[in-house]
Amino acid sequence: MSVPHKVGTVKSKQATNVKAPVAKVVKAAGKKKDEEEATDTAEGEEWMPGKTLVKPPDQLDLTEEELNEEITRVLTANNPNAPQNVVRYGFKEGCYKPIIFVDQMAIHFELEGNLVHKESDEGRRLMAKQAEREEGTGAEKLDNVAKAGEKERKLTNQFNFNERASQTLNNPPRDISCQTEPPPRANFSATANQWEIYDFYVEELKRREKSKEKQEGQVLNKEEDKSKKKIIQAETQSDDITQLAHAAKIIERMVNQNIFDEVAQDFMYFEDAADEFRGEKGTLLPLWKLQYDKAKGLSVTALCWNPKYNDLFAVGLGSYEFTQEERGMLLFYTLKNSSYPEFIFNTTSGVMCVDIHEQLSYLVAVGLHDGCVAVYNLKKKSDQPVYNSTASSGKHRGAVMQVKWQKDDLDSNHNFISVSADGRVVSWTLVKHELVFTDIIKLPATDKVPDDLKDVIATAGTSLDFHKQKDYHFLVATEAGKIHKGSKYYSSKFLETYDAHFMTVSRVRWNPFHPNVFISCGWDWMVKIWDQTIKSPIFTFELKTSVTDVAWAPYSSTIFAAITNDGKSRDHA
Repeated sequence: MSVPHKVGTVKSKQATNVKAPVAKVVKAAGKKKDEEEATDTAEGEEWMPGKTLVKPPDQLDLTEEELNEEITRVLTANNPNAPQNVVRYGFKEGCYKPIIFVDQMAIHFELEGNLVHKESDEGRRLMAKQAEREEGTGAEKLDNVAKAGEKERKLTNQFNFNERASQTLNNPPRDISCQTEPPPRANFSATANQWEIYDFYVEELKRREKSKEKQEGQVLNKEEDKSKKKIIQAETQSDDITQLAHAAKIIERMVNQNIFDEVAQDFMYFEDAADEFRGEKGTLLPLWKLQYDKAKGLSVTALCWNPKYNDLFAVGLGSYEFTQEERGMLLFYTLKNSSYPEFIFNTTSGVMCVDIHEQLSYLVAVGLHDGCVAVYNLKKKSDQPVYNSTASSGKHRGAVMQVKWQKDDLDSNHNFISVSADGRVVSWTLVKHELVFTDIIKLPATDKVPDDLKDVIATAGTSLDFHKQKDYHFLVATEAGKIHKGSKYYSSKFLETYDAHFMTVSRVRWNPFHPNVFISCGWDWMVKIWDQTIKSPIFTFELKTSVTDVAWAPYSSTIFAAITNDGKSRDHA
């Protein structure tokens, strides 16, 4: 038993002796490899920080059970940062209402890229185009190689030429002249009385009637008709006495300007030195007196300056006595000829308001006493309007108090707005040869009217004006002393109502410079300046008599003028 034991010990020693050199060889090889890697890293980088796990001091130490525990989180589409208290104003209900649906999308990152998936339709199209380009470039390279293989041809010398010159004689100039006898001359003089002039006009009218009969009775060929028409036109143009109308008008203007030259100088340069000693009272110097004999007995109800021609203005003539309906007239005067109107239009009813189109200054809208609205064209020689409203086309049932031109609609049709004593605010559109009306809104009846009569008894509108920047907002003044602010896009209800005056509001106008300010005047002796965001006036002026009209200065936002019933003009700043 001892011998085998010794033999085993010997085997074990041999095994240990064999394994030891192998481990030493492996360790030596590893050291060499580390040294080589160290030398390689030293050549590239002098220092490389080692990766270490940094553990914050306040980190919780969790057990394996806690680490393996599953925690369920439910993700929703609601944005926690979205506002929940958004409100908007509802014009129909007249109050602010909260918005239920709020946009819940939250964009964390957004980047516009140009990558396209290669399996998409667009990616396949781009890959096909790229393959075509590569094929094209390959074919071009082959063509270039083939051309390079050919022998280069020598080009001919295009600058090898001979220059030759020669001189020629110029023909000598020659002068040719001749003498002629002067044309014969004769002196003619005669006297003409009124009977001879009258006989000449009668003969001229007979000659024209005969020429018209010949034109109607004869049937000519095309060539003969053209030649004879030219002859007839030449005769009529040369003999037409109406051609003198333009020249006579120019001469009339020149004569008037020479007569009223002092008035024109005062109009441009007048300044009263005595105004310095009068205090707040000033003087008005009357310049031109414009009158028309056939307009006697009619009152001036409207004035409107032409926006294109500064010397031309329109005058509406009618009557403020609503008990009896009278005739009316529409006259156009120019400061270049104050003795006679430039245009005269007769109307069957009195003219109450006039407005001239801002771009097309020859279109004039007129509101009449009988409730009709009409449009006149100054280019037409006719005395009748080109457009006129009738009972079937939405005519007003009361006197039209004001008309205002608007911008063209989406179909490029001209249109204007009117307000009347029947309480209607109507939009009129010029379509072909007729007026098409659209009711914008109706003025509400006052509280004193019983409920069963509110649809019958209307509140009369007296004045209308549109916002200078937002042309869809407008102000309407009423006979009951209220001012309503409305919009062309909301026909069911007014946006705001102001208790302006105790009596009839005669005029309301927006400020041309400030978007929130407007002015009003009335028969209660008051002139008030308003801010549309405040229901009470910011300034009040008492003029101690009825105020018929008020207007802002075109050059300042703080100066206005008011006309009172006693014939005085008051300027305030």
